[in-house]
Amino acid sequence: MFTRCFYRILSSALLAVTAPGFAPAPAHGQAVSIGTNPPGSVFYAIGSGLAKVVTEAGPVKMSVQPYAGSSTFLPLLNTGELEFGVNNAVDMALTLRGPKFQIGGRNPFPHAPNVRLVMRGSPLLVGLLVRKDSPIKNVHDVKGKRMTGEYPAHLAVWYNMFGHLSSAGLTWNDVKVVPVPAVNDGVDALVQGRAEVSEFAVGGAKVKEADAAVGVRLISIDCSAEGERRLRQAVPGYYPRWVKAGPATAVVEDTCVIAYDNYLTAGKIVPDRVIESALKAIWDNVEKLPPLHPVFKEWTRERAATADVTMPYHPAA
Repeated sequence: MFTRCFYRILSSALLAVTAPGFAPAPAHGQAVSIGTNPPGSVFYAIGSGLAKVVTEAGPVKMSVQPYAGSSTFLPLLNTGELEFGVNNAVDMALTLRGPKFQIGGRNPFPHAPNVRLVMRGSPLLVGLLVRKDSPIKNVHDVKGKRMTGEYPAHLAVWYNMFGHLSSAGLTWNDVKVVPVPAVNDGVDALVQGRAEVSEFAVGGAKVKEADAAVGVRLISIDCSAEGERRLRQAVPGYYPRWVKAGPATAVVEDTCVIAYDNYLTAGKIVPDRVIESALKAIWDNVEKLPPLHPVFKEWTRERAATADVTMPYHPAA
């Protein structure tokens, strides 16, 4: 009930091109900002790519504003002080519903009920990582093993790990938690032998580094029908995704991992004309995004609108 259907977006895009006198003219030359995670992060790359395309193609001039993390800029999106943001589906489910809604007994995000979805983007893929010579074959084998956890500086990864375990009907009590502050530290613990299981984004540079050091591979979560049900129930916004063996480092066989979507978001009070102008610029030039970063490979018109989202769309989307 929250979505605007795919055909509405298509119709809007066509109308923008064909309607006599159409122009989001009031937004002409308007400067806006898009909030992201710090430079070097995937979200910063997404924000930079979107800002480049929007600024070059349309009347809205978008600049990137990096923050320490999404919890820092979500309050600014909520008030409209910051116009746009790059977020993920799980964070938005938590921040939109407020502290009473928890995943795994936790919700550290500020309540931001006035943030809206502009466009669903490409998925993030994250998988469990073990040493190449490990006897661990899939998520069911991690029971009783040393697994990285806590992640106080990178709570999104805590939810990743919680989702991996949940797919197999496991909890943190079923593993020996090795505390680490953030995702890179978790991979370091694996390489150093302090942990037997960690996780990282598929194709990430840190995975290549670990593979060069000790040899690593990704293992599958439980992607049976029951495993998928457990995953989706545990963490709204997560879904399973098969990755073919091949070019990505550590994918030595077809492997089932967790996927969750990147979102382009905006404050509910951002004027419709600004949303329409930015969205049209991306829509008309979406093919210019993939050369900017691999994460844009699946940032497509077909994925722009769907019923499977964790927040309501902006009225102008």
